[in-house]
Amino acid sequence: MYEEFEISDKITEVAAEVEKELKPIFDQYEENCMKSSIKVLKAFQKNKVSTTDFNEVTGYGYYDGGREKLERIYADIFGAEDALVRPQIMSGTHALTITLFGLLKYGDTMISISGEPYDTLRSVIGLSGDSENSLMKHGIKYEQIDLVGNDFDYEKIEERVKQGNIKLIEIQRSRGYSQRKSLNIDKIEKVISKIKEIDKDVIVMVDNCYGEFVEDKEPTQVGADIFISSLMKNLGAGIATSGGYVVGRKDLVHMVAERLTAPCVGKDLGANFNQLLSYYKGMFMAPSVVKSVLKTMIFASRMLEKFGFEGVSPRYDEKRADIIQTIELKTEDKLIKFCQGVQKGAPIESYVVPVPDEMPGYPHKEIMAGGSFTPGATIELSCDGPLCEPYTAYMQGGLTYEYGKIGIMMAVENMLKEKEGR
Repeated sequence: MYEEFEISDKITEVAAEVEKELKPIFDQYEENCMKSSIKVLKAFQKNKVSTTDFNEVTGYGYYDGGREKLERIYADIFGAEDALVRPQIMSGTHALTITLFGLLKYGDTMISISGEPYDTLRSVIGLSGDSENSLMKHGIKYEQIDLVGNDFDYEKIEERVKQGNIKLIEIQRSRGYSQRKSLNIDKIEKVISKIKEIDKDVIVMVDNCYGEFVEDKEPTQVGADIFISSLMKNLGAGIATSGGYVVGRKDLVHMVAERLTAPCVGKDLGANFNQLLSYYKGMFMAPSVVKSVLKTMIFASRMLEKFGFEGVSPRYDEKRADIIQTIELKTEDKLIKFCQGVQKGAPIESYVVPVPDEMPGYPHKEIMAGGSFTPGATIELSCDGPLCEPYTAYMQGGLTYEYGKIGIMMAVENMLKEKEGR
């Protein structure tokens, strides 16, 4: 069946064994998908979605009923007061930037309690790069409390919160380009509870990129004040071609909206660029697509283990907090070859050979495989990594399990050919 892709009988046989082994785990994600689908359908029906809600509104974007309804749906699904869902938000980093600049003022202190933030956010804060427009250049103070054993340092966090003078606490749910594990919702709930017991006024913000619909609760349902992400990840479902969102307390979302548009204008401004249909469809399909991605990544994890690759995280049977799968490849050449193998399994530009290059906002050269319909849409099967030790590949995506499975098999085949000199 896989001869067209030059996948060996050995790979095919192991893949069949792996699928049988993984069925009980796959069934768990089928159940979680059903729970998420019920939440989404209930929100659509409660808000009486109509085909007229998909209409394009141009110019200033005033009086866009479809846009307002979509934002109510986001708030309902995530148990929040309000939401901002806009094509003007260009990426997850942009969503984080407008949120931090909207909520923090000169002299305020923000603390990351999940260790060092993702590379591009470090530039926003002012920890790297030379931008004159970083948070620190605007007089905002930054502190950091590292994780201990892939969990929060509760003692240090409680001690620091008791000292006071904290405006915002930031939690990055996903691992980013670090070697730590992603943070599940139970850990996030526990630490937020401890923070709020000491200071109920401190703002807790969660970077929720790659985390939506992976577990049965979201950050605002366990006490977070606000969370954000990109629509080119989970909630866009490969249908949304751009955009991002912010969900949380009404007063905080209003402040972020004013940063995106203008003071005293906030959410009232912003043409929808004819994106509403893709945003509604994306949310509607998101539970199913996230399920497919998780199955693809679990399949990848077990296949890589079976063929002797070490440093695979999470393992196939571990509880997952996001859609990312990593593998430490130890050498620059192996990282490049693995990403090139993933590219071969792509529907778009499978003939292209990815090579390392500089990327805006990143301190190291990057290798990126992403033959996707929307460039940069990491809900589609993709793989990337910085060219630095331990040469870790960060893989995610797969709009359907079937396509994802083929892509993974081709990537493993490519690595074995290199290893065996075929």
